[in-house]
Amino acid sequence: MTDLVDAPAAPVASTEAAADAASAPSVGAASPAWPIPSSLSPSRVSSFTSCPMQFRFSSVQRLPEPPGVATTRGTVVHRALELLFVLPRHERTPSALDRCLTLAMQEHEHHPDYVGLLLDDVGRAEFDAGCRALIERYFDMEDPTTVRDIGLEVRMAADVGSLQLRGIIDRLELDDDGELVVTDYKTGRAPSGRYEQKSLAGVHFYSFLCEAVLGRRPARIRLMYLASGETIETVPSAQSVRFITTRTAAVWKAVERACTTGDFRPNTSRLCDWCSFRAWCPAFDGDPDLAAAEAAAAYAELVGAGADAAVRS
Repeated sequence: MTDLVDAPAAPVASTEAAADAASAPSVGAASPAWPIPSSLSPSRVSSFTSCPMQFRFSSVQRLPEPPGVATTRGTVVHRALELLFVLPRHERTPSALDRCLTLAMQEHEHHPDYVGLLLDDVGRAEFDAGCRALIERYFDMEDPTTVRDIGLEVRMAADVGSLQLRGIIDRLELDDDGELVVTDYKTGRAPSGRYEQKSLAGVHFYSFLCEAVLGRRPARIRLMYLASGETIETVPSAQSVRFITTRTAAVWKAVERACTTGDFRPNTSRLCDWCSFRAWCPAFDGDPDLAAAEAAAAYAELVGAGADAAVRS
């Protein structure tokens, strides 16, 4: 695997760190109510615009979240595809990807995100079958032996004023003309037409990072939806790159304002049904001040129960 840029990853909050984050907001007119993040990624931008309260829980307090089957399955499949592209091009066959998936499953066997799913024998079989269905469809979408990859899981970061924008590109490659192409794997459903442009916002973000870090704008950016076999593709432009920086700057100002005032307002939507922090959301009569201690304790109990179950099995 070749990383063109090796920017440090953001630290993962432990349950102890999450509990520390529960400390009362600082006092004093000049002090922000909550620490202001120093960087933004596509997922953080999306999180804040979707629901500032959820952003506070996940990105400011860094509270642990119970793992979900879909998210963990996506992580395992991404890892399997990464392992496939480590191989020489002529060895990237369906049987090789099957072996890569087996290895990825073994790597995650004791990971909290898998252990915490508390899967029984039937659940584990269904999880495995879901992963294999995704990788089988991959070969209907492209021939990996023809892909000229130059970077896998590429970490990039660029400063815009006092803010750092960062992201991880699933795959960076060269087309037949030697131009850059950004490819992002998706294991969820492809969006309908009205949400397609929103789904491309993340890869436009990566287009900006390529231009800022490598001095080259990608010729194409692609989303590969493995669940349906669809590929959404677009050509980034100078205007789309400017839009990313303008939009991100606006979101950043809103983040700074919310951290300074402590005013993270919930935005209710259908996404609330899947939110890990709904129990502490004021929109559902929850108490946000209890979230850190209770979320950390619940996560520790869940992972502990999963580990005990794995030992018994």
